[in-house]
Amino acid sequence: MSYSEILYETDGPLLCLTMNRPERLNAFTGTMLEEFVDAYERADADDRIRAIVVTGAGRGFCAGADLSRGGQTFSHPSQEDPETFRDGGGLLSLAIYRLRKPVIAAINGPAVGVGATMTLPMDIRIASTKARMGFVFSRRGMVPEACSSYFLPRVVGPAQAAEWFYTGRVFDAEEAFRGGLVNPLVEPSELLAQATAIAEEIAHNTAAVSVGLCRQMMYYGLSATHPMESHRIESKGIYWMGKSEDTMEGVESFLEKRAPAFPGKPSTDMPPHYPWREEPPFQESELVV
Repeated sequence: MSYSEILYETDGPLLCLTMNRPERLNAFTGTMLEEFVDAYERADADDRIRAIVVTGAGRGFCAGADLSRGGQTFSHPSQEDPETFRDGGGLLSLAIYRLRKPVIAAINGPAVGVGATMTLPMDIRIASTKARMGFVFSRRGMVPEACSSYFLPRVVGPAQAAEWFYTGRVFDAEEAFRGGLVNPLVEPSELLAQATAIAEEIAHNTAAVSVGLCRQMMYYGLSATHPMESHRIESKGIYWMGKSEDTMEGVESFLEKRAPAFPGKPSTDMPPHYPWREEPPFQESELVV
């Protein structure tokens, strides 16, 4: 698939995805959604890519949904069945959620609406001091999207999430930092360098399978009802990874005081107990009781 509204740029094991509608502050469109989902799936299948950085071209990260349709922007007359209609932002968040690669948001400017919610399933959010963020749905007569009612309370806690959701106000980078939404906060000239440094630390010093499992284990733990659920998953991970070539290499390279060369690939070498649960169907009628 060729891309017209995002840039897909690789540098060795690093991938940078850049929203590329700078004249509209990278306002989000259906085309951008399709391109992002394709790009994430493509990156997840490519074992050469170890970490992903997401940013925006120009002075904005993403100003939210493209409002060029005016009051009809959020009306979907071609999809009249509420049981089958799916929020596009949610499809994007689920694509990020499924990844076995870490994603770093480099928030360079305004990140509002879906521009803010798309960062929530990402692993690390770094913001420029010039960034501004807002979950503005209540000010547009809308509701949270992109699975943000799941992610935001888990990222910043329910009280802070409630205040930002209910007021719908736009806030500065310093407040985002104090609220635990972004960390670290850096000068604009340092933003991409900081994001790249973290991505390189992951890419050059860690095992890809380990990172993929860590990412999915944390998500599993967030929805667990008892520590025993995490204990079961971790025990299986310790058993299978403990006899893997990656673990042997990790220990031996440490003892030999050299850089590791991990052979494991997420596309082929995830342990047999992964994935530990299947994605539920969208329609409740499809659930097996």
